[in-house]
Amino acid sequence: MTAPWTAGEEPQVYPIARSGDLVHIRQAIRALSQQCGLSLVDQTKIITAASELARNALTYGGGGTVSAGLVRVDNKRGVAAVFEDSGPGIPDVDQAMTDGWTSGSGLGLGLSGARRLVDDFRLRTAPGEGTAVTIVKWVR
Repeated sequence: MTAPWTAGEEPQVYPIARSGDLVHIRQAIRALSQQCGLSLVDQTKIITAASELARNALTYGGGGTVSAGLVRVDNKRGVAAVFEDSGPGIPDVDQAMTDGWTSGSGLGLGLSGARRLVDDFRLRTAPGEGTAVTIVKWVR
């Protein structure tokens, strides 16, 4: 799934280079969610997922970028974000997507938790090639 950015609404690109960037990313996702008309519950879900994925990109991928914007497919509209890093990649995706598994000191809910919070989730990774995660939350 490539994020189908709404025509005329190119995504904004935000750096993920330091912990302070996570605050800016949460604020950007909140603003897009409000603009799109997501419910408060759905706003909270995509903001939480984005926060987890940005933290993963910073902690495990050495930083990267997130492209975020409004999307539309047929009659559906929503908010999409694509998190990309040039880190080591994920050697065992199945293991990484298992609740409770962590390669660090976290709770092991980052990837699997983010997947449950959004409507569309796509993970692209390979050892030595970095990681890209695309998420979309649709207006209901």
